[in-house]
Amino acid sequence: MSPRPFTLDEWFVVLLARTIRPDETVFHGFGSPCAQVAMHVARRTHAPDMVLVEGAMYAINPEPPFIPPTGNDAALKQGAAYSMRFEEFFDAALRGDVDRMFLSGGQIDRFGNTNVTMIGPRDRPKVKLGGGGGGCNLSATIGNLTLWTTRHRGGRTLVPECDFITDMGHRTPAGSRTELGFPGGGPQWMVTELGVFDFPGETVRLCRTFPDVSVDEVRAATGFPLDVAGDLRPLDPPSTTELAAVRTIDPLGVRKGEFDERELSRVFAHDPGGGCAC
Repeated sequence: MSPRPFTLDEWFVVLLARTIRPDETVFHGFGSPCAQVAMHVARRTHAPDMVLVEGAMYAINPEPPFIPPTGNDAALKQGAAYSMRFEEFFDAALRGDVDRMFLSGGQIDRFGNTNVTMIGPRDRPKVKLGGGGGGCNLSATIGNLTLWTTRHRGGRTLVPECDFITDMGHRTPAGSRTELGFPGGGPQWMVTELGVFDFPGETVRLCRTFPDVSVDEVRAATGFPLDVAGDLRPLDPPSTTELAAVRTIDPLGVRKGEFDERELSRVFAHDPGGGCAC
């Protein structure tokens, strides 16, 4: 029997999970279902020894039966080895004891700066966003960042310059991380619904694409000149083990809430020959 087809949201979460390395201490912020699911998928697959710090609950390595619709659900503390206080986590991040954090934004620029504060001019913004909480501090000190957005295709997210820098990437108008004295490593990966990007220097580069997306489509949706890796190739499809982990931990499909309905209609199938076909 051929494997069951899989959807863009499932593959997307798997790609986020793959950015986590074994033994890392990893954190996601509030209202981040894709990153939240991805962390649990990583812990159930290739990174069983990671330290998972659960978003709003600051619970260490919990074993929730499933991901609930809200990040403040007590189920997310079930089976946890410990629940940190808010200040304990920030102290750990400042000491360099947190290896990776997931960040998204209403705007992301080529240096990996993100904006979750406002859209438009500062004296008269068009949209007021939720704000970064402590993300500004954390992005400056945590070892590596994985960025993500599910709104790349619309052309308004990857922008030449953020209207407001909430969380720091590799460089701001005030200077680079080194120049400003911040110890964190900055963005390492970025995952969007169009592909996967890395940061070989200070700026983002397209390194892998989904099989139903062309480089021209990625360029058209990106608000700055796009660097493309010389060995650009299609993404490796999710394994049956990775898909099983996604479906087990997120049976309610909480991750789907981050996607436009048109993206959720993208369905893929494993190619018996080793690739992946839409």
